[in-house]
Amino acid sequence: MRKLLLALTFAYLASAADRPRIRAVTAFIEVDPAKPTAGIEDAQKFLAGAKDALNKAGFDGGGGRITTQPFPRYTKGMKTDDALAMLHKMQDVASKGRTTLCIGPAMIHDDDTGSTGLLTDIIAETPINGNIIIADEDGIHWRAIQEAAKMIKAISTRSSHGNANSDFSAMALIKPYGPYYPSSYHLGKGRVFTIAMEGANIVADVFAKYHDPREAEQQLTAAFSQYTKQVEAVATTLASSTGWTYAGIDATPAPQRERSIGAAIESFTGEPFGSSGSLTALGIITRALLATPIKRAGTSSPMLPVMEDSSLSSRWGEGTYSITSLLAYSAVGANGLETVPLPGDVTEAQIARILWDVATVAFKDKTPLSARLLPSGGRHAGEKSDFTQSYLINTTLQPLPGATH
Repeated sequence: MRKLLLALTFAYLASAADRPRIRAVTAFIEVDPAKPTAGIEDAQKFLAGAKDALNKAGFDGGGGRITTQPFPRYTKGMKTDDALAMLHKMQDVASKGRTTLCIGPAMIHDDDTGSTGLLTDIIAETPINGNIIIADEDGIHWRAIQEAAKMIKAISTRSSHGNANSDFSAMALIKPYGPYYPSSYHLGKGRVFTIAMEGANIVADVFAKYHDPREAEQQLTAAFSQYTKQVEAVATTLASSTGWTYAGIDATPAPQRERSIGAAIESFTGEPFGSSGSLTALGIITRALLATPIKRAGTSSPMLPVMEDSSLSSRWGEGTYSITSLLAYSAVGANGLETVPLPGDVTEAQIARILWDVATVAFKDKTPLSARLLPSGGRHAGEKSDFTQSYLINTTLQPLPGATH
């Protein structure tokens, strides 16, 4: 009997290791400024139960994230110091409950810029996440782009090593209720949750075995469908037992350091990431994700965070791909410029022009894109970046697109 139990235990552990992790369960709440931490505490209870349920179903991970309605809605009319004090208090409660916090966009429409300074302050000072919308279905938000560029430059100089820019994103055509930070927001009601999966290992397993594009796509679709349906079964049970509304899964095969989407694509093409065939591999991943028979949330597209993936970081330093490459890959579903390191002397105007391109591509192709641009203070093109966040992998800084030196 003991041998049988050991065999079953090892089989379970092997099965869990082969499954995608759960990057996060994200709970969406509405903050009442009269009692700003009540919704956070309520969400933390739900998130603890959600993590436990997913872990018992064999899925590791499941850290808790909490996204509020756009913060200008509950800080309206407050003095800046009072608003900062409230946000600090919310962050303290979130941190004590081992959850992270996103307060949504400073600008939804291309009009009121009054909240961008407050968002700059709070991101530079705390681990709070936030964002700004630079394009939607109706057009490009040129004023918001300028504000985002100003924020990115300011955060790079005001936060330690410029680390805090990893908590800020410029979003183009990204829909509400996405579970991935920092491009997370909602405009409707709270007590909703979505799930972010982390399946780079699934892509790696399939691409290591199958090198014919048609066969690889079939196998990847089957694998994504199998695991997302299992996670959705847990999610629907959670919804029925807690009263929280389940709004979908973002199954993007997000990488994390050595669990590398870049290495997975290289095993498929046999060439360094950025070579011919990389775009085809990304197209296969996108189609497989979109074929999953589940409720989808977020972008549900390949994520290529340059500094969160060991292979992508190395290849960036080698120059096998660039900002231009990443924008080209959006044609088959890749979701933009994620954790892209920039020289520290990049100007606000140069940042804005990069965001012009992100917004233009997103609006033309009606595809969701995000930009997390990370200027590395005091470092120049050809030197290594100097970030100190544990999840960022420093790499050689490329010159800006079009630079001649």
